[in-house]
Amino acid sequence: MTPTIYALVITGAILFGVATLGALILLVLDARGARRLRQRLGLLGENAEDFEGADHKQLLEGFARQGQSLEKLVDKEGETPRLLAQAGWRGPESRLWFYALQGLVPIVLGFGVFAGIGFGGKLFQPPTLFLLIFAAFALSILLPRWILRSAANSRRMRIRNEVPLFLHLLVLLFEAGLSTRQALGSIVREGRGVLPELGREFDSCVRQFDAGADTSAVLRQLGDVMEVDDLSSVLGVLRQVDRYGGEVREPLLDMMKLIEERRGMDLRERVNIISGRMTVVMVLFFFPALLIFVAGPAALSIMSTLGAAAGSSTQ
Repeated sequence: MTPTIYALVITGAILFGVATLGALILLVLDARGARRLRQRLGLLGENAEDFEGADHKQLLEGFARQGQSLEKLVDKEGETPRLLAQAGWRGPESRLWFYALQGLVPIVLGFGVFAGIGFGGKLFQPPTLFLLIFAAFALSILLPRWILRSAANSRRMRIRNEVPLFLHLLVLLFEAGLSTRQALGSIVREGRGVLPELGREFDSCVRQFDAGADTSAVLRQLGDVMEVDDLSSVLGVLRQVDRYGGEVREPLLDMMKLIEERRGMDLRERVNIISGRMTVVMVLFFFPALLIFVAGPAALSIMSTLGAAAGSSTQ
């Protein structure tokens, strides 16, 4: 690589680091300015503790605004709000921390690349430097979304595991003569410890019911957001019963049998996959040892016999 290109690469990396540092300084100044403005308007408390925590919160809000700006560039289909709901991060504090993380990761990785260039070393020399800059840029965009997707998938799996118990509770509550809203309200009030994840989701649904929302629309929205097949099927039965009336116990029992059959098929599929993997492990590790144990003495005997025959023939 020519010295001119090398100098251009180093200059670009330095400018990248300076821009990262400038963005951080602007966020800090913006947080301080917003704090002073809120102080003048009397929106902050009079206690010293309120003023001490204001800078911290304003700085997080600055990172969150930066993260939201970055999200508009990479999320064109509005996937982030759905993933936040699936992960259970519905509150303003949870959303603030996620968007702050999304805005902070590019700054941290930019400082890492800049510090590596400053300390030098063969790792931070072209063409490796190009790969590091590209990796830092890609990780700054993908890492927060990987974390969010992992949290959403983990919580969806926990919700899926709670659906059979939820069905049993629904059958008992409907047999006691409760309606759909009353049954869900009872699960929220008394079954929070048994169904922690579904209890949180139905708590939001019950609040919407109390505000006058339509039961069918709320349940359909919950099923569309969570994207759990078993839960969507159960909510579909509840919507039909709420709209058209009729017996609810038999459809729920049929749904319970269908879910159990589906779980059994999934379990058999997992067992078949594990059996195939264990076959590969056995062929690679167990079969050679078994072959040595079984055929080893015979091979040694044949080798000794051939060696003795060769020795006698030479004599």
